[in-house]
Amino acid sequence: MKTTRVLAASLMALGLSLTAAKAADGHSPNPPRENWSFAGVFGKFDKAQLQRGFQVYREVCANCHSMTLVRFRNLAEPGGPGFTAAQVKALAAEYKVSELNDNGEQVERPARPADAWPSPFPNEKAAAAANGGKAPPDFSVLAKARTYERGFPLFVVDAMPFVGYSEQGVDYIHALLNGYEDPPAGTEVPAGANYNKYYDGHLIAMAKPLSDGQVTYAKGENGEPVVPETVDQYSRDVSAFMAWAAEPHLEARKALGFRVILFLIVLSGLLYYVKKKVWADVGGEVHGLQPELHKAG
Repeated sequence: MKTTRVLAASLMALGLSLTAAKAADGHSPNPPRENWSFAGVFGKFDKAQLQRGFQVYREVCANCHSMTLVRFRNLAEPGGPGFTAAQVKALAAEYKVSELNDNGEQVERPARPADAWPSPFPNEKAAAAANGGKAPPDFSVLAKARTYERGFPLFVVDAMPFVGYSEQGVDYIHALLNGYEDPPAGTEVPAGANYNKYYDGHLIAMAKPLSDGQVTYAKGENGEPVVPETVDQYSRDVSAFMAWAAEPHLEARKALGFRVILFLIVLSGLLYYVKKKVWADVGGEVHGLQPELHKAG
């Protein structure tokens, strides 16, 4: 046990030294690992957090970022923010979507629950023109697309059974939203760029999107916000919402995977019992023939 602890400590020290060396070379440091309710084999989304994250997206992020793979009706599906069908219908009616009528003319109509979340721009070129020449990335799968390497030996720990940590993308988004700061002395930041500690290269075109008190959350019974209205909390909530948007059926997948594992364990036990039963009879017959084979020899 002592040797194991020493080895684990040595591996951890090696991982930390490699991370420090990476930061010393001018690369962005790895984001800190956060605690997420949906992490791990048995993780589930926090509905209240998803609702707050959706509020942050709608009031702040939706002004620039599309979310084309998410339908309004997804907000009312199991494992999501927990909106009712009536709430989703009313929400969708607040937006307009374009479609072709029977005469082939482009017309606008109120959105329906089956419609995709509307983009803030008519097309990608318009989005790029309004954002310094580059269209903001779509929110639909951003939590899966953005990630980083935790390095050895942490990636081994992440892959261990009953750990299954794959939330590096959410960690990165949360850190990025909190990583805006003044550049170090001697660092030149060109016009249209912003310094971010966790962005690779440190120069990011997106201006700091969140500030304390920017979004007003629902109040509790005492009239105070249930959670702090701070950049850290906003970024945490919207990151969780982005994780849900990238995988709305995460809870169903984990539940199915757990049932499959249980089935395979039971099946393995039954197959082992059948094998012992079948080969026990064959083994008895062979054992009974051994004296006769010995005499014949």
